[in-house]
Amino acid sequence: VQLQASEGGLVQAGGSLRLSCAASGFDLYRHTIGWFRQAPGKEREGVSCISRVSTNTRYADSVKGRFTTSRDVAKNTVYLQMDSLKTEDTAVYYCAARAGMATMDLLYYKYWGQGTKVTVSS
Repeated sequence: VQLQASEGGLVQAGGSLRLSCAASGFDLYRHTIGWFRQAPGKEREGVSCISRVSTNTRYADSVKGRFTTSRDVAKNTVYLQMDSLKTEDTAVYYCAARAGMATMDLLYYKYWGQGTKVTVSS
């Protein structure tokens, strides 16, 4: 079981970036996939999640209306589209998977991808 997040990057405030999370060894569709981030000096926090066998999504208030999580079943990949980026979105982003229902509590996620750094400049 492996989750592979795409490379992050450097983007200017107001810009967009899309992260992907590809799975190998299991079916992403049958798992809830969460996106989390950890800014320097801060705790890891939930950003978004997409529920298993569903298109239901949840978002943290801080990203609602700017970030969109989606899933491509054929590619076994989940995406995090980040628009209208702000400097406070700068963080290391992680995708994670759990077999249960949607939650943005990181304690419930069993499988984690490697972090990918996103830097938003002013």
